[in-house]
Amino acid sequence: MRIARFSAAGSDPRYGVVEGAPGEEEILVVSGDPLFTPLNPTGERVPLADARLLAPVIPRSKVLGIGRNYADHAAELGNEVPAEPLVFTVPNTSVAGPGDPLPIPGWAGEELHYEGELAVVIRRLCKDVPRERVGEVVFGYTVANDVTARSLQKSDGQWWRAKGADGFTPLGPWIETDLDPADLRIVTRLADGPAEEGGVVQDGRTSSMVHDVPSIIAHVSRAMTLLPGDVVLTGTPAGVGPVRAGQRVDVEVEGIGTLSTPFTAPQD
Repeated sequence: MRIARFSAAGSDPRYGVVEGAPGEEEILVVSGDPLFTPLNPTGERVPLADARLLAPVIPRSKVLGIGRNYADHAAELGNEVPAEPLVFTVPNTSVAGPGDPLPIPGWAGEELHYEGELAVVIRRLCKDVPRERVGEVVFGYTVANDVTARSLQKSDGQWWRAKGADGFTPLGPWIETDLDPADLRIVTRLADGPAEEGGVVQDGRTSSMVHDVPSIIAHVSRAMTLLPGDVVLTGTPAGVGPVRAGQRVDVEVEGIGTLSTPFTAPQD
């Protein structure tokens, strides 16, 4: 099931279930927030083409990232593979929606990188989740671009600014609730304009993760309580690289869809 958060005709954000064949999709509107209330269709349908998709979840608490979780990505940046998941936090203010332009901050330097990833959305409050019960606390999966100011990641030491700036965590296009994350293809394409066809810059599979989704959730929940709507990024495969103003990054995760982010002119 594909759960979208959207607005249409100037409405406040709403939720719905995306149904239909490609090119003919409609959003079956539901009342309330599916993370906290049962799915209750209102009977209203909105053509997907008439809706503006928003970030499918705005975490009330936190976004957690996992660094160096693909051996080929760790190697391309000259890093060792960590024995345990390397966890970092970014604020919920870093979350942006599909298609939202990302103005490149002037302080980000010359190396603002894309990182296509699978993201996990947490269903309910949980702590100390055993690996074999992780499926009980996962609401679904979405696509993420863990945008990173690479030079600042190196110079700051802490990653709060390099990965946590406003807009640096685009999510979307929706949450897929029926998905096995064990072996999904992740493809990132870099295009030179909004109407251009992008070339493939990343092409990996989640089966290549050093630490799989159950291991990650079990690990982080030993240290901190996870809340409904928390998002856990699972790492990026090899092929990361710089993006400049005027380019668009499309991240596609098999079984979910494509998240597009246009990058715009630097801002001070």
